[in-house]
Amino acid sequence: MYTRRIFPVAGVLKWTRRHIFFFFILATIPVILFDVLGMKWFRVPWLPLGVLGTAVAFIVSFKNNASYDRLWEARKIWGGIVNTSRSWTIMVKDYITNDFAEVAIAETELYGIKRELVHRHVAWLTALRYQLRKDKPWEMHIKKKRSNTEFRSEQYKVCEDEEPISEVIRSYISQKEHDEIFAKGNQASQLLGIQSKRLKELKTKGLIDDFRHMEMTNILVELYTLQGKSERIKNFPYPRQFATLNYIFVWIFIILLPFGIMDGFETIGDHITADLATHDSTFSTIHAIQEFIASHFEWFSIPFSVLLAWVFHTMEAIGENTENPFEGGPNDVPITDMSRGIEIDIRQLIDDTDIPTPYEWKNDIVM
Repeated sequence: MYTRRIFPVAGVLKWTRRHIFFFFILATIPVILFDVLGMKWFRVPWLPLGVLGTAVAFIVSFKNNASYDRLWEARKIWGGIVNTSRSWTIMVKDYITNDFAEVAIAETELYGIKRELVHRHVAWLTALRYQLRKDKPWEMHIKKKRSNTEFRSEQYKVCEDEEPISEVIRSYISQKEHDEIFAKGNQASQLLGIQSKRLKELKTKGLIDDFRHMEMTNILVELYTLQGKSERIKNFPYPRQFATLNYIFVWIFIILLPFGIMDGFETIGDHITADLATHDSTFSTIHAIQEFIASHFEWFSIPFSVLLAWVFHTMEAIGENTENPFEGGPNDVPITDMSRGIEIDIRQLIDDTDIPTPYEWKNDIVM
């Protein structure tokens, strides 16, 4: 997630520079037709265009709110994963003991069991974030946009695109479990299933009593719930009918905007011309320049058309790029960094060794 309080203006302009150039062309063509070629009828009344702009603004606002809701829900889900992971580790640390065992085992073996359960949980976090980073068909049209691919290649890298999951997850689980989960479709679900199976074995040995087993099982159920909520957002896109129509409406407004706004600037020019006619000027050269500017004042509509078009299009693009909070964009939920933070936290809770360091941020972007 991009961490700067103010997104750099230069970055936004670079991200949208091609569209700005295109808006400039769209704004210039009507003025040439209107002023140079004398096609004075080539205009759109501002009243219907203003109504259209108001409607488009409401639609863009609705899309942005809906997209932000998806992003915020995803962040809350992963906040729940952080808390539940800590709860799981505390239970592993304190609930698995020799207190109820018929045959006590050595403390080193007991610690090995705790370490196994915590490492398997880290493997679950790893499998889940890799599943959430997988590309979906409805995400590709956004990720493959030239402006997004350029920014992604220049500013940051997504770890899940660089390292295969089979290698990353190997250090947390046994080879048998590794082969078992990759023989199935949903590795994260399989890992929680193995955790449940292991808890049952520990209960049979008396290392966990009935109440503690039930509490730890409830934690696994909660992890399944949080995983399902994440998958719901990942596997169900923002409805295409809203996204597509919103995009079309924005572009209709952008195309018509120059034809409506230049009429207003011509009116301003007429007022300036009338005002100049009522005043005698001793500086004939300056007076002539003012008359020339006033007679061609509609050219000043170009920068204002570009500005308005840029604002509407950029707001629409922001909503579009916020629809899918797990795809690995610079403003998505930083599940990679959060997973590493959880791993460090819970492994320190059990006094584990060889704890990894946090991921390094590149260009203030957290992934």
